[in-house]
Amino acid sequence: MSAGGFHVHGPHDHAVEHAAHDAHDAHHGDEGFGSRLAVTTAILATVGALFSYQGGATQNNAMVYKNNAAIKKTEASNQWNYYQAKSNKQNLAELAMALPGVDIEKYRKEVARYKEEKEAIKKDAEKFEAESKRWDDESEKQIHLHHRWAQAMTVIQVAIALAAITLITKKKWMQTGVYIAAAASGVLAVMAMLHV
Repeated sequence: MSAGGFHVHGPHDHAVEHAAHDAHDAHHGDEGFGSRLAVTTAILATVGALFSYQGGATQNNAMVYKNNAAIKKTEASNQWNYYQAKSNKQNLAELAMALPGVDIEKYRKEVARYKEEKEAIKKDAEKFEAESKRWDDESEKQIHLHHRWAQAMTVIQVAIALAAITLITKKKWMQTGVYIAAAASGVLAVMAMLHV
């Protein structure tokens, strides 16, 4: 700068000014890149928490449904045992009819009663077996959904890890991997929602 307030830029000053301007832009570009990646990571983590919740809910449903199936299976087994006990009594009544000097009509009525009671018991046992199968099927569906949600969660965790690696290495091309993994996770989540 001269004594009169005039400043004459030399070629060196001009080059330094451009370099400083480029460095400033690069610094803010990296900062913008890092900020966008941080926001993306926060969004992925939030979505991952939702996927995790859904995965846990479907797993819990599967366990409850499997428990319901076991209860109905036990009720069916109890009914079949009751059916067998009635069959044994029917058989004894039929044998008693063959004994000399017994009231055959009394035992004939008992045989008819046991046959009638067995039919009702058999229907109950078959009903419980059908309910058990229905609960088992529902449990299997929930386990399948749980696996879908777990897959979606795993892939979103990969996306978060890739985002961290991208932020550390500052390799912008890796950001594409983050978005691909996030999209794959989204596809798996949609499949879970559609029960596919």
